Amino acid sequence: MLHHRLLAYLDEVARSGSIRRAATRLNVASSAVNRQILSLEEEMGMPLFERLPRGLRLTAAGEVLVRHVRDTLNDHQRMLAQVASLKGLTRGEVTIATMASIVGSVLPGVIGAFRESNPRIVVKVSILSIDRIVAALLSGEADLALAYKLPADPRLRCIAEFEHRLGAVMAPDHPLSGRYQVRMADCLEYPLVVADHSMTLRGVLEVLVPEGASFTPAVETNSIELMKRLAQTPPHVTFVNLSDVGDEIRRGVLAFTPLSDNRAITQRASLVQRARAPLDGPAHLLATRIEAEFERQSTVDCVFE
Repeated sequence: MLHHRLLAYLDEVARSGSIRRAATRLNVASSAVNRQILSLEEEMGMPLFERLPRGLRLTAAGEVLVRHVRDTLNDHQRMLAQVASLKGLTRGEVTIATMASIVGSVLPGVIGAFRESNPRIVVKVSILSIDRIVAALLSGEADLALAYKLPADPRLRCIAEFEHRLGAVMAPDHPLSGRYQVRMADCLEYPLVVADHSMTLRGVLEVLVPEGASFTPAVETNSIELMKRLAQTPPHVTFVNLSDVGDEIRRGVLAFTPLSDNRAITQRASLVQRARAPLDGPAHLLATRIEAEFERQSTVDCVFE
């Protein structure tokens, strides 16, 4: 237990960049944390942190040690979860790194159902950019990642993939509503509410703009929720995945018309873990729940084929 406490101290100081902030989060005295760090540096024979005017920063040796520490702490959590599951009392926590667009579509229903079945498991959701999602997964800060266009990396293992159908979304009484499919050229006649350049969706849309056509959005945003709200007011048109608007379609406040340029336009979402880190009980259960939701969504998407 004392060894585990030391690892937790080191991990929190690395995250906080400050002895004082780490001590506050750990609910212990700053002197106790500082004493443990100094003792560990003496044992290692080299500094683990650079002392800067505004805090601490890991040295190269510190980065190596912290990676090992986080792997050790994760292994410890997996062990506790496995022991708890043997008792029929699965508990623990799972962290998933994802992007804003997925948080507003797939995850709420998944997490709600997951929590009903596993009330003793805490779910942590981090909304990050693509590069930070990968970094969080590789560092051990996240157990799972769920995102569009994740880069290929031998350090990552894909658990499941799903092709989300992309379409034009508008009010049910909009002139484009009810069509079998629409082209981007059809949509350019209306005020467009589109993803800004921070979202992977923007690049997909720009490829669909006909050569020589003017692509001048009325509103640009990184909020899927704002895009959906504005699309409920004719004559605005937005572009999202079918999974993003399932609830609004069921309530009759939005209509979805697939985009096409003679082929189905999709975005690929990937559920990923670290290649060399087996999932513990809570992470495995959540991954299974997400996979099941992917399968369900694939059935819904077939309606638009």
